[in-house]
Amino acid sequence: MSSESFGEGPVVTAFGGGHGLAASLRALRRVTSRITAVVTVADNGGSSGRLREEFSCLPPGDLRRALAALCADDRVGRTWAEVLQARFHGDGELAGHAIGNLLIAGLWQELGDPVAGLDMVGELLGTRGRVLPMSLVPLDISAEVIGLDPMRPDETYTLTGQSTVAKTMAEVLTVHLDPANPPACPQAVEAIRESDYLVLGPGSWFTSVIPHLLVPEIADAIIESRAHKILTLNIAPTEETDGFSPARHLEVLAEHEARIRFDTILADRGFAGEDAHLASYARNLGAELVEADLAARDGSARHDTLRLASAYAEIMGCLPH
Repeated sequence: MSSESFGEGPVVTAFGGGHGLAASLRALRRVTSRITAVVTVADNGGSSGRLREEFSCLPPGDLRRALAALCADDRVGRTWAEVLQARFHGDGELAGHAIGNLLIAGLWQELGDPVAGLDMVGELLGTRGRVLPMSLVPLDISAEVIGLDPMRPDETYTLTGQSTVAKTMAEVLTVHLDPANPPACPQAVEAIRESDYLVLGPGSWFTSVIPHLLVPEIADAIIESRAHKILTLNIAPTEETDGFSPARHLEVLAEHEARIRFDTILADRGFAGEDAHLASYARNLGAELVEADLAARDGSARHDTLRLASAYAEIMGCLPH
């Protein structure tokens, strides 16, 4: 990590995985340099899945994406971010592997410590913050769904694997982790306890957001924390939440962890405006609903970095940079 990680700004821990967490981190790094990203470790597809299976290691992909998001916004930082995300082409054994995944997995093998390996990558890249796994053991996600078979729309099925659950067009009822009640990364729990703000979301709701609440020590630390808790909603439903209203997103979160409460629910004005019940659902979770224009200007279903940074800065009472 760079010396910037000890600069001014609130202490923030952000939770998620994949593109949603990366969007949040790119915004947060414009508000503070004291960031810890806590990342899901259940990816079983692509390069991450191959490395996980071959070396019995944590899947590095979502961790890599978080590190890239925290790279400095200068020539060196942008170059490193591009290198981390670049993939090998061709038909050989390296085809499809992300360069960053191999770097992270190689350091883990050399150091024998996932946290030390991630910290070393962060130091090499000069990241504005720290990246940690939510657990030190690789996890699997399973989901109970209905509507998988059009001929039996009310029959419940079990889907296994993050990549399968994330892409399902069936209605997800609940998700579970395997092993159940996994141990938390101790450094992640410590980061939560030291935070001024906790940010959950955006991201794939059942595979990147809710899983953090299924790790008992992580969930307990979040619930017991006196930090200001922010839940950031997606710009639009993803495949696994197709047809969900914004309020339904809050409802399923509470169904998986009934004790969870927030101070702020942050939602894009376009998405939130479609749901007359969202404000009351937010109040049920103890939160104020904050609506803002957060969507990318090109009309895609992703967050605009500067707009999201501005919203975080206003909530946290500081200026984006």
